[in-house]
Amino acid sequence: MFMSDLDEHKHVVVGISGGVDSAVAAAKLVQQRYRVTGLFMKNWEDDDDEKYCAAAADLADAESVCRRLDIELRTINFSYEYWEQVFSLFLHSYESGYTPNPDVLCNREIKFKEFLQYAQTLGADHIATGHYAGLRQTKEGFELLRGRDGGKDQSYFLYAVNQSSFAHSMFPLYAATKSQVRAEARRLGLKVHDKKDSTGICFIGERRFKDFLARYVKKAPGLIQTLDGKRVGEHDGLMFYTIGQRQGLGIGGAGEPWYVANKDDKHNVLYVAQGHEHPALYSNWLQATDLNWICVDPPTEPLPCSAKIRYRQPDQTCIIEDISAGVANVRFRQAQWAVTPGQSIVFYDDERCLGGGTIATCEALHNEFRVDQKYPRH
Repeated sequence: MFMSDLDEHKHVVVGISGGVDSAVAAAKLVQQRYRVTGLFMKNWEDDDDEKYCAAAADLADAESVCRRLDIELRTINFSYEYWEQVFSLFLHSYESGYTPNPDVLCNREIKFKEFLQYAQTLGADHIATGHYAGLRQTKEGFELLRGRDGGKDQSYFLYAVNQSSFAHSMFPLYAATKSQVRAEARRLGLKVHDKKDSTGICFIGERRFKDFLARYVKKAPGLIQTLDGKRVGEHDGLMFYTIGQRQGLGIGGAGEPWYVANKDDKHNVLYVAQGHEHPALYSNWLQATDLNWICVDPPTEPLPCSAKIRYRQPDQTCIIEDISAGVANVRFRQAQWAVTPGQSIVFYDDERCLGGGTIATCEALHNEFRVDQKYPRH
């Protein structure tokens, strides 16, 4: 949705994270004479401490931004919803041998569902975020567009959001570049203009991931073997490793580095291959499940398009076929390196994001990847 498509003076609640992107998104709406309210969401508190809890500092930055822009700031705690709807599924998918993408689920369940519902109780017409993406309304519905800054485009993480949420959402940074955003923040006197971008797990922050995960799932040591069955080491638990991983394997010896090539959950064996170009690390097809099509559901098949199997990957030419009941097979023109079950595959037609799904397998047809197990909070 472009700014000119909405009437001035409508009430927009902006997610204010304490970072520069959300700050400038709010500023742009203020400049365009919308009635703007900021909302700071706290979504994690299970192990808050002085080392890891950035929420207090982020809240202080959010308050500073809103004072400067002369807008109200509200706060809300979605920690319970985040645990139930995102984190417990995140843990279960790791234990099931997958490598999940929590940002996708977080956007769908928290930022564009819980946040939207709460904003509507405040009388909001729309919500807005600092995502680098765009929306365009057509007779079929709302199309999701790539952000104009190719290096910051975040449509990859938004493919699972539904039409009803997009109908009430705004992305003020659609046409902006990161350098422009920082320059605008500096011009407006926002102290977050040079604040570094957040990394790590969505809403949880930067941590030593293996140690963090080990607090919630049980270690299950097993063997590391070559593809021909030679034992070359031991692993701490399959959930701590991902396809294509090189670091942390503890395999010495001469020759090229070793990479994770496969995980055998039934026998608790981690398979490795030597050399980045080993054929076992490549696949020219995969099966995707839990598909979400943004504007047309389902599309006509076979559907030629482009796709990404990881964020920031250049577009890869592919054909989607055998679409049924939320499942599809995807064939690539060029073999893809380290196709990782549990990660997202997102489809594009030029600037339009068509939708996406979860990578289930690149070797054999498995049952649809869905997770229902819930984890009790500690």
